Amino acid sequence: MKRGPRLVLLGKQGAGKGTQATRLGDRYCITHVSTGDLLREAAEKGTPAGLKAAHYMNSGELVPDDIVLGVVEEQFAEGGMLEDGFILDGFPRNLHQAEELEKLLDGEPLHAVINLDVPTEIVLDRIAGRRVCEGCGMNYHVNMPPKSDWACDECGGRVVQREDDTEEAVQRRLELYEEVTVPIIDFYRGLGKLVVVDGVGEGDEVFERLVKVVDDRYPPEQP
Repeated sequence: MKRGPRLVLLGKQGAGKGTQATRLGDRYCITHVSTGDLLREAAEKGTPAGLKAAHYMNSGELVPDDIVLGVVEEQFAEGGMLEDGFILDGFPRNLHQAEELEKLLDGEPLHAVINLDVPTEIVLDRIAGRRVCEGCGMNYHVNMPPKSDWACDECGGRVVQREDDTEEAVQRRLELYEEVTVPIIDFYRGLGKLVVVDGVGEGDEVFERLVKVVDDRYPPEQP
């Protein structure tokens, strides 16, 4: 049985990484790991690490490495990600995390590190205008609201702006991205793993670009 690809998806917050990573996970039957979702889940459960993470996320600051690395290590330990393939979304976010990931891979190299490139002005509008259902997590936008008075179309839950989606918090995250995350692009370029993909356009168009990159680095099985 062919093993799945090992992928990392980089890009600014709001570039569409989560949506595209989910689609890639489904297409290649690999685990999609979103560190943002994992940290928010821990925060909602009120775990010590989760409460610490919430403090940073709500102020637009990056969560410290020790918290993030602990969460990621748990995911590698629990399942067969190294054996079956995976796509990491939101990790690594700095050079130290990238170097630690190489250790976790234990000699199993990544097939591709994809930088989903979207201009800052576009992602700022996407995130600051985003609204989320408190009940089921369904996403909306101020330009595409639910049908009735900010009540979720799916479950009727209250649709709100997340604390870490305010324009001030988003702008701070984007500034931190430029300061901290961009250097890892050079790291992966040096390893010959980096591929830049245009993230502007309809979702299906962007997905087709991503699939082409993965298939080039990880050819599908021949019938």
